[in-house]
Amino acid sequence: MARKAAERARRPSGRRLELRPAQLRRRVDPKRLDFRSTEEVDPLVGTIGQPRALDALEYGLEVETRGFNLFVSGAPGSGRLSTVLDLLRDRVARRPLPDDWVYVHNFQNPDRPNAIRMATGRGSEFAEAMDAFVESARREISRAFESEEYEHRQREVLAEFARERERREQELTSFAAERDIAVKTTLTGVASMPVVGGKPITREKFEQLPEERREAIARNAGDVEERAAAYLHQLRHIEKEAARRVEQLEREVAVFATEPLFVELEERFGDQPEVLGYLADVKTEMLAHLDDFRDGEEAAPAMLLAPPSRQLDKARFRVNVFVDNRGAEGAPIVVERNPTYYNLLGRVEYRVTLGAMVTDFREVKPGALHRANGGFLVLDLLDVLRHPFAWEALKRALRSGETRIENLGEEFSPLPSATIRPEPIPLDVKVILLGSPLLYQIFYSYDEDFRELFKVKADFAPELDWSSEHHRNYAAFISRCVRKHGLRHFDQAAVARVIEHGARLRESQKKLTARLLDIDDLVSEASFWAGEHGHDLVGLEDVELAIQKKEYRSSLLEERVQELIIDGTIVIQTEGKRVGQVNGIAIIGLGDFDFGRPSRVSARASLGRGRIESIEREIELSGPIHSKGFMILSGYLAATYAQDWPLAVSATLTFEQSYDEIEGDSASSTELYALLSALSGLPLDQGIAVTGSVDQHGDVQAVGGVTRKIEGFFAICKARGLTGEQGVIVPAANVKNLMLDDEVVDAVRRGEFHIWAVRTIDEGIQLLTGRHAGKRRADGSYPKDTVHGLVAASLERYAEQLRAFGEADGDGSTGNGIGPPSL
Repeated sequence: MARKAAERARRPSGRRLELRPAQLRRRVDPKRLDFRSTEEVDPLVGTIGQPRALDALEYGLEVETRGFNLFVSGAPGSGRLSTVLDLLRDRVARRPLPDDWVYVHNFQNPDRPNAIRMATGRGSEFAEAMDAFVESARREISRAFESEEYEHRQREVLAEFARERERREQELTSFAAERDIAVKTTLTGVASMPVVGGKPITREKFEQLPEERREAIARNAGDVEERAAAYLHQLRHIEKEAARRVEQLEREVAVFATEPLFVELEERFGDQPEVLGYLADVKTEMLAHLDDFRDGEEAAPAMLLAPPSRQLDKARFRVNVFVDNRGAEGAPIVVERNPTYYNLLGRVEYRVTLGAMVTDFREVKPGALHRANGGFLVLDLLDVLRHPFAWEALKRALRSGETRIENLGEEFSPLPSATIRPEPIPLDVKVILLGSPLLYQIFYSYDEDFRELFKVKADFAPELDWSSEHHRNYAAFISRCVRKHGLRHFDQAAVARVIEHGARLRESQKKLTARLLDIDDLVSEASFWAGEHGHDLVGLEDVELAIQKKEYRSSLLEERVQELIIDGTIVIQTEGKRVGQVNGIAIIGLGDFDFGRPSRVSARASLGRGRIESIEREIELSGPIHSKGFMILSGYLAATYAQDWPLAVSATLTFEQSYDEIEGDSASSTELYALLSALSGLPLDQGIAVTGSVDQHGDVQAVGGVTRKIEGFFAICKARGLTGEQGVIVPAANVKNLMLDDEVVDAVRRGEFHIWAVRTIDEGIQLLTGRHAGKRRADGSYPKDTVHGLVAASLERYAEQLRAFGEADGDGSTGNGIGPPSL
């Protein structure tokens, strides 16, 4: 008994390193909130605590210089999109109204439809006016051609030319009769026959005539044929002139019938110069193809069977309203959630006609860039990258300042195909890309166009300061969620608990999460459970239940791992002491849920030639950061103990029962503790788990996930029975990151569990071994009964043994020599 008391007296106390319950979790006093429920709190407008991002957004949205598009960087759920949309809605009303765009048939080059810019709302008005014009023109032209006046004038023109033809024909007949030749005009020309005795004769009788008579008739027939040829030439000229006069008459009638219609259009759209030019082309085209308007409406079956060119007869005079901003109150805001190549750039569609794929200017369809022209286009960069060719097409449009509609098939088809190529449209749009900080860094570094096109970066911070202002903002955000989703309001205690949960999500006692999507989800779940229990207001217990239920839904793997540990399948000791063995804690990430999993770290040491190995590193299960941490550990060992003699040791470290890749340096202090124990022969307390990285000077550095790591080890200890001696050693720099569950805090308050914060390896090894670490004396040695003294003595003994082996070899050397540790 006296010996044990003496040992306890010599054992260093960890009380000064132990954290108090108040240090394990920061709380919000509900009484300090200046409202009784969120019903009294105005809903949040805008975002919370993003001054840097807001400043960048306000600048980027106002600057008009080309290339100053925005990249909004931040984590999903941080309010990037809602903030951008709020700022845009506030600005669009102050910007000019966007123009309409229409495509019309190009009468000179049908494969190149023309684009016409029109004032806001005038595009659809023009299309409706042209539809009415086509129907009115058809009706008026048909009516004019059916009128008695037109028929009378047409008869006059035709009668005049009939009389002239008859006169010419009579002259030919008289000329032939004088020469005993009879002539007759047929469809194939002029037929002639000899006349004898006043009557035409047959070829047989003609052959019976005297030769002189036949020769005379033949000479006369030649003269008549020459005169008949001249007659036919004159007849063709007469017919052409008749056709020209009839066509001129028709044009005069059509112009008279449609002139009021054109005048009306020109008066309505006289302020649009491009429209006036188009109407002039329409007039020329219509007068050149009056038959398209004279036949009246064709029957539907006939139109279905008509060739494409025929179906386009009157359709070519119609208008394709490409971009219609009718009813717009400001610049457009377009959020494209499926930014495929065609959804961004537009496309030319095809329709099946008589088994063939055909198209025309009416099938030109707009993309998001066209709809956003004159305003703002919001895209998620990841969405753009998921679709082939979309990113390059977007950059090409921004670089050129115009949108050119080209189907992808044209570029990749082995053979060129006939299609239309619409006239490009000038582009004036501010593109706002949403993406992660990593994506921004990658594109800024490797895509030269990116830095030229997206010159403004708005960076959303992942966290907010813990302050009364942001507590109030959290309450305002909850109020907005309640009103937006039709939920129950929250009382003071419930709001305070949500704020604390925001700090836990950020793992900080000084910060709150800026990922408001998680808070929105918690508000909805807490309101649901309040309704299930008949609560008018959401209370503290409802928020607690929502948090517990969410973790329960995601913690199946954690429970399975804990079961394996508790039943001994995975060996983790939580009591007793072992040499060269210590409990580390890893973080297992499942996406929506993380948990701490204890891991047994062991070390073995023996006489060797300075080789310290990580088994995970040797078999390539070690990530680069873990390998770095292990090399730092080795550097600390060499600097601390190999100043006067070489490290004549061979040691191995490993994570027992670990079969996946190990990454991170949070176990480097754990590995060092195990190695020091193996070298000193001092056992380590198995009821204590360790986390923290180490530098080459032996300082313990902060790591991530300390809250979940502590709770993971606590769950195992609780399942096996708390002894009052168990706990976790964490870096002192991580104290500000602790937001532990109330169950852990209560256990610490009762003295059933402990949490220590250390700054150095010396402080940690003292807690684990119950032995002073020891300070280096002026001569470089350590006190014998300390941890460092025992390690140094062991290493000195190894060096002496190795030297003795070398002398036994006969040359006084140590074989290959001993240098720094081999890693």
